Amino acid sequence: MMLRRAFQSAAVTSARHFRATAVASEGGAIFQHRQSEDNNEETPFDFTVENYKKVKTILGRYPTNYKQSGIIPLLDLGQRQNDNFCSLAVMNKVAAICEVSPMQVYEVATFYTMFNRAKVGKYFIQLCGTTPCMACGSEEIKRTITEHIGIKNGETTPDNLFTLLEVECLGACVNAPMVQVNDDFYECLTPETTRQLLDHLREKGPMPLTKYGSLCLNGQYSCEGPLGKTSLFGEPTGLDKYSREFPQNVNPADVMEEMYN
Repeated sequence: MMLRRAFQSAAVTSARHFRATAVASEGGAIFQHRQSEDNNEETPFDFTVENYKKVKTILGRYPTNYKQSGIIPLLDLGQRQNDNFCSLAVMNKVAAICEVSPMQVYEVATFYTMFNRAKVGKYFIQLCGTTPCMACGSEEIKRTITEHIGIKNGETTPDNLFTLLEVECLGACVNAPMVQVNDDFYECLTPETTRQLLDHLREKGPMPLTKYGSLCLNGQYSCEGPLGKTSLFGEPTGLDKYSREFPQNVNPADVMEEMYN
C-alpha cells in the first residue's frame, strides 16, 4: 500500500511538472493552450472576402463529404491572414468550415510545427541546427544572430520584428548552414553575411531571391558547386510518359467531378 501511494504521488508530481513546464521549455512547442487577452474563445476571427474565395477553391479540391481534407491548407491560409499566428480563433473557424469538431483541428495544429500557436515577429527566423548545418557552423550563426539582435532561442525582439527558433532539418543540407525567414531560404551563411541579412531585413525587408525561392549568400547560384553546373544541362526526358503532374489546362475539381459523379 505504501509503495502504491508513493508511485501515485510521483505520477501526480510528474504530471504537474509537465503542465507547468511544457510551455516554458526553451525553443519547444506549446503543448497546451494558454488563455490571453488576444487568444481566447472570445477573440474574433473571420476570413476576408478575398480569402473566402480561396477557401472555396481549397474545399473544391476534395469531395464534399471529405471537407476535413482541407484542414491543413485552411490553417495555413488563416495563419497568414492573422499575422503568421495560428490562434484559437483561427482553429475554431477552420473547424466550423470543415464541419468537424474543434479537437480534430487542434490535433493537426499541434502536430505540425509549421503552425505557430504562439505569436512570432514580423520576420520569423528558423535556424537549422541538425547535423549537417551544425558541422558547417550553425552554432556560430546562432551566436551571431543572438548577439546582433539581442534575443535568445525562442524569444522575440521588443519591437516584434524578429523571432528566433532553432529547428530540425529544413532540407537545404547541401548549402549549410542556413536559415528560413518566413517562407524564404537563405543559405551558405557566414557570420558576416548573417549580419548583412539581418540588417537588410530591418532596413529594407527581405533580400531578392532566385527563381528557386532561396538565396545563397556566398555568391553561388542555387546548389551548384564551385565549378558551376557539371551535369543535367538539358531538359529531363520522358516527362510526357512518366510525369504525374496535371497539364496546365486541367482543373483538379473537374477531375474530382468525373471520379465521383
